[in-house]
Amino acid sequence: MKPNILKTLIMTMVTGLVIMTGAFTAIAQDAKEPWYDQIVDAEFVISKVSVPMDETVMIIDARPYKVKYTKGHIPGAVSIPFSQFNKKVDLLPKDKDTLLIYYCGGLKCKLSHKSAKKAKALGYTNVKVFAKGFPEWKKQKGAYAAVTAEQVALQIAANDTLIVDARPQKTKFDKGHIPSAINIPYSQFDTLKGKLPRELSTPIIFYCGGLKCKLSHKSAAKAIVMGYKKVAVFEKGYPAWKKQFGVANASVAVKAGEIEGSIDLKRFKKIIKDTPEAITLIDVRDADEFTKGHFKTAVSIPVEELEPKINTLPSNKPVIFVCSTGARSGEAYYMVKDVRPALNTYYVEAEIDYKKDGSFELKNN
Repeated sequence: MKPNILKTLIMTMVTGLVIMTGAFTAIAQDAKEPWYDQIVDAEFVISKVSVPMDETVMIIDARPYKVKYTKGHIPGAVSIPFSQFNKKVDLLPKDKDTLLIYYCGGLKCKLSHKSAKKAKALGYTNVKVFAKGFPEWKKQKGAYAAVTAEQVALQIAANDTLIVDARPQKTKFDKGHIPSAINIPYSQFDTLKGKLPRELSTPIIFYCGGLKCKLSHKSAAKAIVMGYKKVAVFEKGYPAWKKQFGVANASVAVKAGEIEGSIDLKRFKKIIKDTPEAITLIDVRDADEFTKGHFKTAVSIPVEELEPKINTLPSNKPVIFVCSTGARSGEAYYMVKDVRPALNTYYVEAEIDYKKDGSFELKNN
């Protein structure tokens, strides 16, 4: 073989080896690289969020469930933490052409990218990553978070959140609702918005009838326009609450009276007669007055002793204050609202004549 031909052959082989080595290196690096290349922005995600969610779209939160998802997530998003991807793969849609949008905790979070790669490996053809994730979602104008039943329960226990049922009163709320919730039906939002707290930083969670119900979302949007800064939606609503925690306060619904903070007197009489255990009744008259006659289920806390006890008042039932004229009970109501604006509380604006046997006469002021 001539020297020049041999030299050419050797160079060709070396070049081929270099190319092959480069190709293998690229494959190896790609296998280790966590970042996914099909990225979408917040505007794209917003365009895909709907109530109920379109069957051709699934938004997936790849963050841990208890640590992150329960506390707040994009409305409509399904929780499939990357660490449980294989265990929860059955939650993914059967149609491999469904648009999957993964997100997690922002640009430094790899969980959504790694999940997207796994989904693509399973044969899903339309997989995207919202790389800026939940932090970016919260920055969007008018955006709010969705929370789970566990988070609602925690915030009720913390006594720092107003829970609002956006469903109609007679057909839904009166038949059962989340403990401590007040009723502001979306159809009457503009009329009853005065029931919302004066402090715009008060956390508010709206809920209604489940994932197909828009009332809570529409109410949340109105509250945000009003300037409330900590608005969330419990999108799975009362059906999910009832399934997880059971029925509570189903037999009683407090109806507001004409004066701010007052309870409707007909409703109050009915509660006292039929379901007195469904409310926390607090008599704020002096101890000697209480001894002479009081409601059978009432607890005595004179109004001048109330302030240091406000944070101990229970939140699992509506709290109703009574006195003999509506003056001291009204004072108690406003005293509580200043400290715990989210507490579901009312007072009786009426003259009440208490009898020793527990009976009473009530006269509208």
